[in-house]
Amino acid sequence: MKSSDASILVVPGWTGAAEAHWQSRLIAKLSSAVLVEQPDWAYGDLSLAVSHLVNAVRKAEKPAVFVTHSVGGNLLAHAVTALARLDLLGRVKGAFIVAPPADAELAKLAGIDPSIVPTPRTPLPFKAIVVSSSDDPYATPAQTQALAKDWGAEFVDAGPAGHINTESGHGPWPEGMMRFAGFLSKL
Repeated sequence: MKSSDASILVVPGWTGAAEAHWQSRLIAKLSSAVLVEQPDWAYGDLSLAVSHLVNAVRKAEKPAVFVTHSVGGNLLAHAVTALARLDLLGRVKGAFIVAPPADAELAKLAGIDPSIVPTPRTPLPFKAIVVSSSDDPYATPAQTQALAKDWGAEFVDAGPAGHINTESGHGPWPEGMMRFAGFLSKL
């Protein structure tokens, strides 16, 4: 699949994605990539945040491919039940999930809906890849590998890259974009 054959739905983490963040750069570079807007980037209402993901899939004109960062990946796991209930899962072709936090760290985020924990760990019903670094402050490699395994996703170790965000020096993230292009080509 080429990027032009998909509706690439970008789901940022807690507090959203700054202009310099790799997700914002992805949206700027790919005409088929759109931000899944949230009224509250602290994700203070899980059901509202999930409904925005569901609506993005519903509105997608092409097969949906999610690109999530941090809490966005945990949120996607919660949205699977709603997508299934509304018979929308067939419209989702894959998910590129970057740096999902462990539940213990997720629960510490100010303003987040406490019901986001625990993160659903049932297998994702679409192809997925989980990319995380060896020194992510929000999850150990073992925690992220276990989550990827439970989700039935491929795990990729990005090396020592922090939380793979602007704070860790990942405004541009060429390695990640190459990995995403490879993932997309296999869908």
